[in-house]
Amino acid sequence: MSGDGLADAVWRDLSSLVMDHRDGWKRAVVERSGLPFSRIRILKRLSRTPMTVKELAAAATIDAPAATVAVNDLEERGLVVREVNPQNRRCKVVSLTDAGREVVRTIDAVRDPAPEVLTALDDADLATLRALLDKLT
Repeated sequence: MSGDGLADAVWRDLSSLVMDHRDGWKRAVVERSGLPFSRIRILKRLSRTPMTVKELAAAATIDAPAATVAVNDLEERGLVVREVNPQNRRCKVVSLTDAGREVVRTIDAVRDPAPEVLTALDDADLATLRALLDKLT
């Protein structure tokens, strides 16, 4: 926690809003991809940049053994590959294969409409929210 009560409360509420309204999308991507959501989380992170298993574990907020199991599974499915890290030859980097990139495209194509609590806002409120989110990124 930041120590700022208001910022912490806003963060908690934003997190809850997203978590409470993503179940339909999660079900749809699991159904469309045929993968458990834990594997989808790994693929989405790897779609940004290749990572070591340790980096992947940290990014996906799982422990290293769980990341290794996930990478092994994805590798067996032909969706990721481990290659020697050119910066540190003792280390391997995990990256998406062409098939893995195709699965990510399939996941990204799943519609994720705004929940009713957002669509109920008027255009001025949505523009204000958009401006605030833009400041955060």
